[in-house]
Amino acid sequence: MKKLLDRIFKPTIKENQNQENLNISLKQRDELLKEIEDLLKTKTKLQQTVKIQQQENEAKEEALYGELLDIFDSLEFLINYLDKNLQEENVNQKALKRLPKFTASMQEKLLTILSRRGVEKIDFNGDIPDFSICQVVDREEREDIPDRTVTKIVRQGFKIKEKILRYVEVITAKSKSE
Repeated sequence: MKKLLDRIFKPTIKENQNQENLNISLKQRDELLKEIEDLLKTKTKLQQTVKIQQQENEAKEEALYGELLDIFDSLEFLINYLDKNLQEENVNQKALKRLPKFTASMQEKLLTILSRRGVEKIDFNGDIPDFSICQVVDREEREDIPDRTVTKIVRQGFKIKEKILRYVEVITAKSKSE
């Protein structure tokens, strides 16, 4: 490497004739060589860091796909189970009673996968929509509760750290006179 740099920095006869101010001292040359060497070391370290980060990201991706495939398997089992136990002429009541518990376990698996990646369900139990986390998607006429009271949560909201991924979607009451 030193030979290469010496060749680069060694002026030719023609350069000497045209540009006499290009000469640098040995000290300056050594400083430049040291700086180039440090830059090459830094470049190598950065390349290694990028490679490690890529490998870590690939491993995380593969783990996520594996977890999602578990959900796929559960859904496939559910479809087959329903097909077998809910035939029109022979509806199995035990199968119907197990259905909510089974689907709740799949939902719980999915929430666990999301939670491992920092995605959390937004807790909202209020009667009045909090517009920092809620979005009103519809209104229904109701006389038994005050105007603008939440009557139903249509879709759960989710956040990652403090960033809202999806707002809690709610339906609110409205009086018949509106």
